[in-house]
Amino acid sequence: MFSSNQPFIYSSSINPNLHPTNKIKLSTLKSTPNYVTNLPESFKVRGSHSYGEMIGPGRPQIVLFGSSIVQLSFSNDGWGAILADVYARKADIVLRGYYGWNSRRAIKVLDQVFPKDAAIQPSLIIVYFGGNDSMGPHSSGLGPHVPLPEYIENMRKIVTHLKGLSDTTRLIFLSCPPVDEVKLSENTSSIFSELVRTNELCRTYSEACVELCNEMGVKVIDLWTAFQKRDDWMTACFIDGVHLSGEGSKIVVAEILKVLKEAEWKPSLFWKSMPTEFSEDSPYDLVYTDGKTTLNPSDWTFHREIQWD
Repeated sequence: MFSSNQPFIYSSSINPNLHPTNKIKLSTLKSTPNYVTNLPESFKVRGSHSYGEMIGPGRPQIVLFGSSIVQLSFSNDGWGAILADVYARKADIVLRGYYGWNSRRAIKVLDQVFPKDAAIQPSLIIVYFGGNDSMGPHSSGLGPHVPLPEYIENMRKIVTHLKGLSDTTRLIFLSCPPVDEVKLSENTSSIFSELVRTNELCRTYSEACVELCNEMGVKVIDLWTAFQKRDDWMTACFIDGVHLSGEGSKIVVAEILKVLKEAEWKPSLFWKSMPTEFSEDSPYDLVYTDGKTTLNPSDWTFHREIQWD
């Protein structure tokens, strides 16, 4: 899904036989001047999308809803921050993350976070709950643990509510990733009482989430399996045994983009298929070496560490 950093540019084609929304991937800035974007006036508006339509409430909205893996997704080179970069000028990434929450708390705020009467509904909601639910029960009855049958029903309620928001709101659920039990134990403060979190419990709740989503016809990413495809997942993917490092977040992004690329949703929510806001050519862009034409930087991606596909 991703490759090493390459100085690629995505720029408009001057070939009149191509649809104006098509992008031609060029090798480097040293390529021949095919990427110069001095287009005819008829190419200024690409397709049927006018540039102003995306501004404000008209811009597609991708909401990240979940517990700490969501709340922290803009920290430590997190997956939310990566998505915000990938979808720059294409969609707004909205964070609705709640550290320490379980599915029991999530269902209590569904109507507030996602009101059904909202004038504008999200284009995509990415949901993660399960890690805190899967923790072992505390002898006091307090704590985040949610029994597996209740967790399944809570997640069913979340799916049902979100599917009812609009006909065009798409959903992707993330299952519980694995944990590094040794690292987690080393990083757990003594202020916590009876903190039980095992990889086997994560597997059980992950499988339950995947099975439920398949039953309800919802896209789901099996993070428990995806992480462990990497041999060094325990040392590379976490900052504390539970929360994701930059390497762990890259796996999440790769899996999300894979789903979006393969989904047959209309309109597509895969970033390369979406229009770029205000991407018209301008005499104020940087000038090419011929001194006469300008370079449109609207879709340049060479600044990224990873060239996502």
